[in-house]
Order: sequence, then C-alpha cells, then structure tokens
Amino acid sequence: MAYVTLACAIVSEILATTSMKYSDGFSRLWPSLATALGYLLAFALLAQTLKSMSVGTAYAIWSGAGTAVIAAIGMVFLGESTSALKIFGVLLVIAGVVVLNLDGAH
Repeated sequence: MAYVTLACAIVSEILATTSMKYSDGFSRLWPSLATALGYLLAFALLAQTLKSMSVGTAYAIWSGAGTAVIAAIGMVFLGESTSALKIFGVLLVIAGVVVLNLDGAH
C-alpha cells in the first residue's frame, strides 16, 4: 500500500509542478491554486508513505520519478529542447533511483 500512496504523491507533485508552469509566476488564479493544492496533497501523501517506508527509499523514488516525468512533459508537451544529453541525464536520474533501491525498501 505504501507504493500506491507514494505513486499518488508523485502524480500530485507532477500535476502541481505542471500547474506552476501555467500559473505565470502565480499571477493566474486557477493554476496557482492547483499548484498549492497539488503540493499540499503531495506532501500529505508522502508523509503517510513515510510511516511504512524508509525516507531514503521514498524520497529517491519521489524525486527521481518526478524529475524524469517533468523533464519528459517539458520536452514532449511544452516545447522544451530535447537532446541526447538531456535524455541521458534523465536516464541517469532513473538509474540512480534504481541503484539506491537495490537494498530494498525497509
């Protein structure tokens, strides 16, 4: 169940970060509210996850997945530059999460 809660936290954080892009520096109401609510939900879910998962494991998955997905959203949907080096960097982030989790979730 901890992984499901963590996945929901990650999705919430991704939606919040994407909303922040559209908030225009927090000058647009609805994207700004979506950002605030998304991060509030994300941290509440992460806090629940930490009751049964080690902080290192949870945070490695949270930050790695969030970084990789946000980078992909930027490249695919938001017109950000795509290069082999950038894709390699995202793959390194994913590899780092995998390596940190080789010891297992305690």
